[in-house]
Amino acid sequence: MDTNNRPIFLVHGLWNNPKLFEKLIKKIKKDDYQLYRPHLPHKYGKTSIRHLAHDLDSKIEELVGSEIEIDIVGFSMGGLISRFWMQNYYGFLRTKRFFSIGTPHFGTFTAQMIPSFLMPGIAEMKRGSSLLSQLNNDLTSLEKVECTSFFTKWDLMSFPGWQAKLPIGDSYHLPVLTHKELITNSNSLDILAKKIFNSS
Repeated sequence: MDTNNRPIFLVHGLWNNPKLFEKLIKKIKKDDYQLYRPHLPHKYGKTSIRHLAHDLDSKIEELVGSEIEIDIVGFSMGGLISRFWMQNYYGFLRTKRFFSIGTPHFGTFTAQMIPSFLMPGIAEMKRGSSLLSQLNNDLTSLEKVECTSFFTKWDLMSFPGWQAKLPIGDSYHLPVLTHKELITNSNSLDILAKKIFNSS
């Protein structure tokens, strides 16, 4: 299926909502693409990534059914939600391309002191968490997907920033200083638009 005809799901991160991607969408001719921005309420980190992945599965089923091949873009925690969906809901079987932006694939020290009983969604992003160990111990399913990671080594939310990338697929260091600028800075957005949407 041609990139323009394949649905693209944009999955927001913690403390974000679907409006997060508006600046990126302004960089392209949005009518040329099937874009879906499901709202996944994180409740400030109280909702677990496992639960959010279940919600994502339901949203994808509702919006495009269970058979159509898709691309998926995840920002920050949205990348982990997307990964959990691909690796635990057989999403890899229908995902052509996966793009993660500033995603703490190996955890972030920023979450290290958050108790799991209080904010399980944030605690699951601790370095060495059981969820991340499960995702990273077997990458066989992800190897069937075209994976691309975007990061900045200066990231203090997905910290250390230079590890906010998958060990498989291509990775790109974006020329920004902060986590938020990965998805808001014009120079960063130009690169994302070109790689994700084949925009010149």
